[in-house]
Amino acid sequence: MKIKTPIAVATCLICAAALLPVLSSQTNSSDAVATVTKLENDQVKAALANDVSFVKTNLSDDAIEGTSFGEWLTKASLVADSADPAKNKTNSMTISDLKVVAHGNVAIARYLNTYDDVYHGTHRSRAVICTDTWSSENGAWKLLANHCSQKK
Repeated sequence: MKIKTPIAVATCLICAAALLPVLSSQTNSSDAVATVTKLENDQVKAALANDVSFVKTNLSDDAIEGTSFGEWLTKASLVADSADPAKNKTNSMTISDLKVVAHGNVAIARYLNTYDDVYHGTHRSRAVICTDTWSSENGAWKLLANHCSQKK
């Protein structure tokens, strides 16, 4: 009986040690999902306010956006476009059906974006499905890539 108790205790400790990384990753994953969800909603608020600080702060320097108009936009081009609000502004924007999943230091957000804007002086209004890829870099989440396709 005295030998069985240490073996049982050791077995419990080994099981607990094996579960800690799994439980820790679930906590980190839910934290990442909450953070990226907030960033996605903050991105809409920034667009509506024509506030370029979101782009400057939350996009990686080499971020790329693929638009439903068949264009590639870079962080630099997005910042430059914001300098002329008469030619580039968001009139309305909503996102819905937002789903975020996290895998380690990467998170994928997908959603429906319905917007009305002016881009390079041309009025545009669409509903698009989008996917954003985020990465945790030095403790901060950065948008690496965005791609949207027109909803049918």
